[in-house]
Amino acid sequence: MVSTPYRYTSPYDPARDDDGLFGPGSVTWRIMNSRIMWVAVLRALYLQALYPRVIRGTLQNAATITEPVDAWARLRRTRTFIETRTFGTTTEAERAGRRVRKIHESLSGTDPDGTRFRVDEPDLLLWVHCGEVASCADIARRGRLPFSAADLDAFVAEQRTSAELIGIDRNAAPPPMAELDAYYERIRPRLYVSDEAKQALRVILLPPVPDGNRVLKLGMPPVSALAFSTLPRWARHMYGRSSGPLSEAAATAGLVAVRLMLSQQRLFSGAMRAIHRAESASDVLR
Repeated sequence: MVSTPYRYTSPYDPARDDDGLFGPGSVTWRIMNSRIMWVAVLRALYLQALYPRVIRGTLQNAATITEPVDAWARLRRTRTFIETRTFGTTTEAERAGRRVRKIHESLSGTDPDGTRFRVDEPDLLLWVHCGEVASCADIARRGRLPFSAADLDAFVAEQRTSAELIGIDRNAAPPPMAELDAYYERIRPRLYVSDEAKQALRVILLPPVPDGNRVLKLGMPPVSALAFSTLPRWARHMYGRSSGPLSEAAATAGLVAVRLMLSQQRLFSGAMRAIHRAESASDVLR
């Protein structure tokens, strides 16, 4: 069995204590259940890397993140945390949140001028949160998932609970889409492509894959390129790739195509088996 510090009871288990922080009637469950959210994960990573201290703190505290085994083990921890937060019971989600907050409390980073900073500074946590939420909402919209503008506003508002779980003031997290867009307008002057962001760009565009996993070696680069092409124009411009590998229209069409492909159970199951093999490579080496 693959080991992970985050575990949750299946939403279909009738013996569950409760429906967790969101529940089956939430927009959060509906969006996060979509298979195309794998593209949103990559998009969020590109976006989050544009805040220098965020990517600097990440790389300084995870020196082996560019190694295939460690990179996928980290992805597994992140994935299972998001799943536990979203679909776990209230107790399971809160336990996962406490663990993340405790880890962040012990970590710090150093700027090029020697200034030290904590990775759990409110501004940094908020940036990571907004990158995740904005990416999920945008991929849902452009992937032609059945969500109205009101649904997406509800999703962003619901995600304030996720923000609170990792130590962000609930009132600091933008509630509707319009405020999320305004947040990006305000923060853009503080963003730029640092050396660490360039390193992250290379790693995400061509993700390190454990030996023997041909499916991911062939499949990840085009998905990563698609995710990059869905970034806002200003973000692509910062990376020096204003048009991206695909035009905006082609990226939107690509998202719809990927969504339709992943709706085929056999194809999706094969992709997930490849991902799980990569994520569990570290267990084999123990």
